[in-house]
Amino acid sequence: MDRSALGDFLRSRRERLRPEDVGLVPGPRRRTPGLRRDEVALLAAMSTDYYERIEQARGPQPSPSMLGAIARALRLTRDERDHVYLLAGHAAPAAYVSLGYADPGLMTILDALAPTVPAMITDDLEGVLAQNPLNVALLGRLTDLGGFEPSFLWHWFTNDRYRRLYAENDREQLSRGYVADFRAAVARRGTDTESKALVEALLGASEEFRELWALQEVAVKRTTRKVLNHDRVGRLDLECDVVVSPPSGQHLVLFRARPGTGTAERLAMLAVLGTQEFAPAE
Repeated sequence: MDRSALGDFLRSRRERLRPEDVGLVPGPRRRTPGLRRDEVALLAAMSTDYYERIEQARGPQPSPSMLGAIARALRLTRDERDHVYLLAGHAAPAAYVSLGYADPGLMTILDALAPTVPAMITDDLEGVLAQNPLNVALLGRLTDLGGFEPSFLWHWFTNDRYRRLYAENDREQLSRGYVADFRAAVARRGTDTESKALVEALLGASEEFRELWALQEVAVKRTTRKVLNHDRVGRLDLECDVVVSPPSGQHLVLFRARPGTGTAERLAMLAVLGTQEFAPAE
């Protein structure tokens, strides 16, 4: 473990961030460039003293879980996260371990699409990390929820109210595609505990998922056609494109209006109506 190099690197990453970059209120009279150490500790769910000792090169060797929490708090890229693990004397995590926050590059695109194109960012297991306002208006809020609730797959296989958004004739094909893509992601992750836990939860919660999982189908999801029946603007014919970010492995999922269907006009109407969270009717 190179304590001095680790401390220097963490300090440099802390000083480049602003409080608003991580959802904190800046407040008056800030004497420190970037985040304060106590703010990083708060975001990483650890004591300020523990983080200070790591950054000042006088603490114990942090565990991999502690390093993961610090990496999330400092919004490190995958390469930066791996560098931190190596400086701390640990092997870098497997390539497909989630960062725990949305890829900054994809977030820039997500924000740019906000006025006209519903879009969201997911990890490789379909965990929803970010949505633009039009995507929230389209699907309802899927972020900042506990347990398996941020998982698109969990909603698809356990929430009948959510599934009624989608055309009935498409649901079986969509289900098979989601499970085939999920199986490929689980295999890429190897012994990762997060993916195994989600598999076990879905096997226990959904008979449909159990049947499809047993088929052993594998297919990476790229573009799918979807028809949504929205209670505020009606039928939406959409092309769902998936753009993968090589640095993070995260997916930008765009819901693009199918030409000649009137969907673009109805999405524009949804944007005007606002982003009041949508809940499918009982």
